[in-house]
Amino acid sequence: MWVLTTFYYPFAFITISRAMEKMDPSLEEASRISGASPIKTLFTITLPMMLPSIVAAGLLVFVAAASCYGIPSIVGAPGQIHTVTTRIIDYVYIGSSEGLTDATVLAVFLMALALIILYVSTVPIGKKQYITVSGKSTRPNIVDLGKWRLPITILISIFAVIVVVIPFATVLITSFTVNMGKPLSLSNFTTKYWKIIFTRKTILGSAKNSVLSAILAATFGMIISCVMAYLLKRTKVKGKGIPDFLITVGSGTPSVVIALSLIMTMSGKFKINIYNTLAILIIAYMIKYMLMGMRTVVSAFSQISPSLEEAAQISGSGWARRFKDIIIPLILPSIVAGWFLIFMPCFYELTMSTLLYATNTKTLGVELFTYQTYHSQQTASALASAILAVVIAANWLLNKLTGGKFSI
Repeated sequence: MWVLTTFYYPFAFITISRAMEKMDPSLEEASRISGASPIKTLFTITLPMMLPSIVAAGLLVFVAAASCYGIPSIVGAPGQIHTVTTRIIDYVYIGSSEGLTDATVLAVFLMALALIILYVSTVPIGKKQYITVSGKSTRPNIVDLGKWRLPITILISIFAVIVVVIPFATVLITSFTVNMGKPLSLSNFTTKYWKIIFTRKTILGSAKNSVLSAILAATFGMIISCVMAYLLKRTKVKGKGIPDFLITVGSGTPSVVIALSLIMTMSGKFKINIYNTLAILIIAYMIKYMLMGMRTVVSAFSQISPSLEEAAQISGSGWARRFKDIIIPLILPSIVAGWFLIFMPCFYELTMSTLLYATNTKTLGVELFTYQTYHSQQTASALASAILAVVIAANWLLNKLTGGKFSI
């Protein structure tokens, strides 16, 4: 529970913080003018208005944690603490028809749970969004913490050290340690495991597969997202919302369910056999992560006035030229952001890759899981540190390319 919490709390933080940024500050100002204290304003105005977003964020974290495989497998399974996802993987690996049937039943249960939560978070809760956005330019109220400034700063610093600094530092130190039972010292220091991850053919092959599949998934995903966003925001075609709905459902579907469904449908049963190929991994990644790119592009389309395209159309420009000369340049930062938002989770994805990889299509996520579970924890730590360095570098690059508007 601790590891799942520290891994998924940013999902809730991002959801709730974005909602707070959009809330009209005049409501809190009216409460303060009426004589309410900051604490009373928080509990009578801010939190009640944030409640739908808080509940939606909680449901999002619930679905993500319930469908996670890597953390329960590495942390829980050795202590005989199993979850639905670890059982599904176990049943699939049995290889018998009975094992596949049991895995399918559990997958249907997980899918039904995800769909119920998706419906609750989008329909009943979605209709109760109390956040108001005024027509004038506003910014959130900055609360003066006063005497609480120092204690809250210390508390957040301690949280950051425990959740971020200590775990990452421990992983990095372990990657240079000869004997994990002894503290790091000159006699217990080695770079052997870093040499392994940069020279071993299997790891380099997995890195190549991860980069290639992530690039293709992000590229195809953004092409589809741009087309779907244009249909959604610029056309009056009947059923234009269906693709957006399907992309949302795909994103909300547990990863293990996506992988299992692709195994059952793309292994030759319907005259399509791409099992044990890189193509099935790319399709799985697109189903799961394309929503991230779709949302950034749709948001960008919403900010572009149709009059720009109408002016080009009056001047004789065709659809293709309008799209190339007007729309693409205006939404390019969002396209870049969406590409990175799809690329990064695909780069280190584990759950779907565990079920879909073959000997020649193994990815970095699977490689890391294999070394951590069965081989060398020091090698796994070096590989994890290298992946983290790539994520940090990609986040820095994304911030530079989008002027700080987006981050991973």
